[in-house]
Amino acid sequence: MRTFEIILLLVVSILPFVKRPIVRHVRANYVLVFLGVLLALHLIVEGWRWQMFPAYLLTLIVGWRVKAVDATESPRVSFVRVVGFVGLITLLIPGWALPKLLPVFSLPEPRGPYSVGTELVYVQTERDEIITKDATDKRELMYKIWYPGDVEVSSLKGEKYVDEGSRAGFSVKYGMPPSALSYLDRVKTYVYPDIPVADGPFPVLIFSHGYGSKATGYYALLTEMASQGYVIVNMNHTYESLGATFPDGRVKYFDYDFQNEISAESQSVVEPLIEAFKSGLSYDERHPIVREAAKNYFMAGVDDRWAEDMIYTMDLLEKWNTDGALKGKLNLNQIGVFGHSVGGGAAGVVATTDSRVKAAANLDGISWGNTIDSTYHIPFLYISADWPAEHEDVNSHIYLNKSTDYFYESKLLHSGHPNFMDIPFMIPVQSLAGTGDIDPYQGMEIVTKLITSFFDRHLRHLPGPDPEEIGRQYDLLEMTVHKGDSIK
Repeated sequence: MRTFEIILLLVVSILPFVKRPIVRHVRANYVLVFLGVLLALHLIVEGWRWQMFPAYLLTLIVGWRVKAVDATESPRVSFVRVVGFVGLITLLIPGWALPKLLPVFSLPEPRGPYSVGTELVYVQTERDEIITKDATDKRELMYKIWYPGDVEVSSLKGEKYVDEGSRAGFSVKYGMPPSALSYLDRVKTYVYPDIPVADGPFPVLIFSHGYGSKATGYYALLTEMASQGYVIVNMNHTYESLGATFPDGRVKYFDYDFQNEISAESQSVVEPLIEAFKSGLSYDERHPIVREAAKNYFMAGVDDRWAEDMIYTMDLLEKWNTDGALKGKLNLNQIGVFGHSVGGGAAGVVATTDSRVKAAANLDGISWGNTIDSTYHIPFLYISADWPAEHEDVNSHIYLNKSTDYFYESKLLHSGHPNFMDIPFMIPVQSLAGTGDIDPYQGMEIVTKLITSFFDRHLRHLPGPDPEEIGRQYDLLEMTVHKGDSIK
């Protein structure tokens, strides 16, 4: 919550209980002026938002009661007074809860030496779109490119937080009207559309989002990475993100019918896996059961489909490097992939299939499908959330063969699956957001430092702290480093 919001709510919470003694010593009009000035400061400095409507109503009611109170009269218990105080409490509960549950939050300020620019890129492919029912549909992809800029941005206004399509998709998912997210306009971002790109070339990272989540809901993570000198191609996997907004105004939302269709038999596939973990089988006894499920679970098809999108995107990099805003700014010998959740699993698939990828990272995802039979031949970073002990550790089987190079296996303690997104800032209530009890700013600091150190060391070959050193810096980061046969 913002400063004047807190002050206003404190005043309208306390004043009804002390208004009578106050107006004995201070004229009621002065109290009304104080309330008016406080409300005006909030509206002018911070701006109105719908979550504060109960507080605005309380301000009017409290002002009316201050004006009407007779300071000389002794308070008496009456039915009207009881009803009034019950009504007051009824308004105070949402008055405090709504601004806290859906705050105008502060994103972490990037620490890198570069300002951060963004560019939107639309591509009409020649690939068949298998998700829609129209056999003539071709796959369309919308990208958001995050890049290092070279301009002074103190006088510039950052871009609006999250595009309208993603907001609308988020609203539908959680049963809210799209207008409910209008307050996000007041969130300050540290990215600036279409500013000049700094002198490059820069390494390129392909980033893939979580399944059914906001493709651009990773401002904290991607802003920091771009400020450290990376060009990041933020994928938007059409029909499987919450929303993809195209230049002509069309929005393609998550296709729930398609999800229901492809997942129809998923329970029968995954039940043996769950039972294998619950029944106390040894690792060796459990592995063939997990392997069978991993290869046939419907998410294997999602991982493969998203991997196709990412590989197709790598095919575009050479063209982008010869024409347009990114001309000459991309180091195509330094390409990495990473992602969160299903996006992290898809990044893992790409890392086993495309030799252009020189390093890869998975943020709490599972690489379903054939990855369980694969061995990485590049440096790989896996960051897990702090799942409860009863959670099925599928990745202990997926990553059985690790890598012939470095394989970093790490866990962010006291974190939940959404701690890699902006969710813990957007919804700062652990039980609602599904996050851990780690401070969200500290959690994001640890994650971004770890990922940056990984790609700095293994993609850019820069000196400085490596992931193992980052692991030693933070008590909330567990890490095991596996060195493959190719490490001298």
